[in-house]
Amino acid sequence: MTETAAFWDKHAAKYAASPIKDMDSYERGMARTASYLKPSDRVLEVGCGTGSSAIKLAPHVGSILATDVSPKMIEIARSKDAGDHKIEFEVAQTDAPMSGQFDVVLGFNIFHLVQNVPGTLTQLHSALKPGGLFISKTPCLGNGNILFPILIPVMQLIGKAPYVGMFSVKKWDQMIKESGFELVETGIFPKRPPSRFVMARKL
Repeated sequence: MTETAAFWDKHAAKYAASPIKDMDSYERGMARTASYLKPSDRVLEVGCGTGSSAIKLAPHVGSILATDVSPKMIEIARSKDAGDHKIEFEVAQTDAPMSGQFDVVLGFNIFHLVQNVPGTLTQLHSALKPGGLFISKTPCLGNGNILFPILIPVMQLIGKAPYVGMFSVKKWDQMIKESGFELVETGIFPKRPPSRFVMARKL
């Protein structure tokens, strides 16, 4: 088991019990995402956590493969699923190779926790069919509180935080475009710290 998986296994129960901090921004992101989905879509969600977003979006698509590095997170997700045959929850890395299988790839609040973001985006690009959609909502902590670069390493030292990337909104957009996507819709909600909503299309 990777260090990242071990961290999230340890914190899975607490994560599952924690309420969403900004429900308005979450619902706005889900609504924008759902507006791009079709009943025929085969969808991949990476970093699905305990499955809440996959379960919420399942009625809008044909099927969802929802993955996470943490077996405990996936265990909780499966317990919440209530037998929806549209969703398959599996343990997998964010950059697991899956060539050309999906119409849509989703990733919510995950990419700032990924160490090799460009490599992961390249794999997700290859997982999409031609013209497929990449939809994400990502905290861009490089535009956040100036204390983050100080506080997060301290929290990591005492085991209270995983790896956290500090890229800016501009850098995140750039990484997406350099991975072979065209930005179609973008937004920032909430504004502090900025969480970047992106809908992009595979070129």
